[in-house]
Amino acid sequence: MSEVAKAVEAMKAKFNPSAAAGLDLIFGFNITDEDKHYALIVKDGTCDLQEGENADANCTLVMDSETLKGIVSGDTDGMQAFMGGKLRVEGDMMLSMKLSELFPA
Repeated sequence: MSEVAKAVEAMKAKFNPSAAAGLDLIFGFNITDEDKHYALIVKDGTCDLQEGENADANCTLVMDSETLKGIVSGDTDGMQAFMGGKLRVEGDMMLSMKLSELFPA
């Protein structure tokens, strides 16, 4: 399993099901330096991880592998990464704010 896949798995392990009650969302992750795509599918208090690009993603986060690993580990603040240009959000930007509730550090 690649470092990126481990980071996404670690994120899934932090999932807070109570914050996802009644939600039906797909968060895409585009890891630019490894040309990898993942999707976290959040539906009614559950979270599934899918490899590959998901065309139905409500919100896609575009970043390199180091930024992803830093955000998941808590070493990098997601908002600072965004403001510093290391993280780009495509789609519904407000949904990206929900990630900190769904996947608390």
